[in-house]
Amino acid sequence: MASFKLDIVTAEKVVFSEDVDMIVAPGLMGELGILPHHTPLMTTLLPGELRIRKGDDETVLAISGGFLEVRPTRVIVLADAAERADEIDVARAEAARQKAQDRLAHHPAAVDEEAAQAALARAVARLKIAEKVKRRRRNL
Repeated sequence: MASFKLDIVTAEKVVFSEDVDMIVAPGLMGELGILPHHTPLMTTLLPGELRIRKGDDETVLAISGGFLEVRPTRVIVLADAAERADEIDVARAEAARQKAQDRLAHHPAAVDEEAAQAALARAVARLKIAEKVKRRRRNL
């Protein structure tokens, strides 16, 4: 089967760099699937789950938004933050969710609502992904 090079990069590090068969990313209009020989494009990504397929293996990452560029033989994800699902600190993600909800509910005049909504979306995405992986492991 054909494959393509996937690079997932944050400001701090290269999170992932391998040949893969397919990715599914959280785009603005819903999930965006990329296969080898996809038409070149560039799009914005939302906070959510980035799934990577290589053979029978699937790797799941939580991303907090960013950009995706498809080139003829390579896909580049420039993410604000990215972490493998099994590396998510659930307690930290829950605390971030609670803090964002509290800021929105109790301090609406003093809060940058867009930033608080973005923080809430990131925390919720991380929690959903961690729970999904936990359920998958229980079913194995």
